[in-house]
Amino acid sequence: MINFSVKGYNLKPFTLEAKYEMDHYLKLIETEISDYTFASNYIWLSNASGFYGIINNCFSLFILQSDQLTMLLPPIGEKRFINDAIIQCFEIMNSVNKDQTASRIDYVCESLLEGFVNYLEEGTEIFEILENYVVEKRLVDYVYKTEDLINLTGSAYHTKRNEINKFKKIYTDIGVEILDPAIHKDACNMLFQRWIAGRMQYMPKEDNEKFMDGISYERFALKRMFSYFQELGLFGIVLKINGEVAGFTIGEKLSDTTASIIVEKTDFEILGSAQFIFREFCKALSTTYGSQYINVGDDMGFENLKKVKMSYRPSKLIPKYTIYQKVS
Repeated sequence: MINFSVKGYNLKPFTLEAKYEMDHYLKLIETEISDYTFASNYIWLSNASGFYGIINNCFSLFILQSDQLTMLLPPIGEKRFINDAIIQCFEIMNSVNKDQTASRIDYVCESLLEGFVNYLEEGTEIFEILENYVVEKRLVDYVYKTEDLINLTGSAYHTKRNEINKFKKIYTDIGVEILDPAIHKDACNMLFQRWIAGRMQYMPKEDNEKFMDGISYERFALKRMFSYFQELGLFGIVLKINGEVAGFTIGEKLSDTTASIIVEKTDFEILGSAQFIFREFCKALSTTYGSQYINVGDDMGFENLKKVKMSYRPSKLIPKYTIYQKVS
């Protein structure tokens, strides 16, 4: 990839070399949103071109796709620089996009909207910004207390406990290992293929097309995760049954108090394996990072995924917004 010059700015390719610089700017903000890490963006930028620049003293990450330039995150930096950086970034996007309605900033956390928003009323889905922008609440991150996911105490988790107990009763030769791509990569990729087949079998038909559109991204994301596991600071575990890989999950440290789970795959035919590996990974994250909270990301708009994540009784839901321009 080569540099991308636009509006007098020289945007650099978003490669592994950008990690140090992005991490520096991420330390200047406070957020528990799962998207605000280098790894979470780098692994998904597979079928699109990512570029970044320092705009008004803020790290600004763009994505160029089908001749349209958008932003994966808002400008990241000290609060006093963010408002003007947002305006400048829209000017950059508008200079590339033929239709200015295509210009947008995704995954904006509330703390970075302070000062840019005229008002932020709780429960409001869409509200006006200044004179030229609109913000829409899109998705939420699901965040849980780690101890809740490990202990599963109380009637709310009765079903989860039963699923794990049935799983342990049926499958007696169970093992959990720290994920090592050099050892587990091929088996994890084979499991991923089985997961796709199982997912398609039980998915509502109306979600099939959207699901398949995302599979190519997920394939490449897994490839990048396994190829640069150590460089990205990832951590994972593998579930084995009778010596064979039956599940794997990968996450990372978000902050001193919070870790995130990026991906989790299990064999659909093995009931209870998903609940078992989820609890085991929460234990591992607690032991490794001392994480008090676990962020499992958003539901991507899938209603069935929303039901699963709500069934674990999140401690908090963290909203994520998209900033658009007003169309007169």
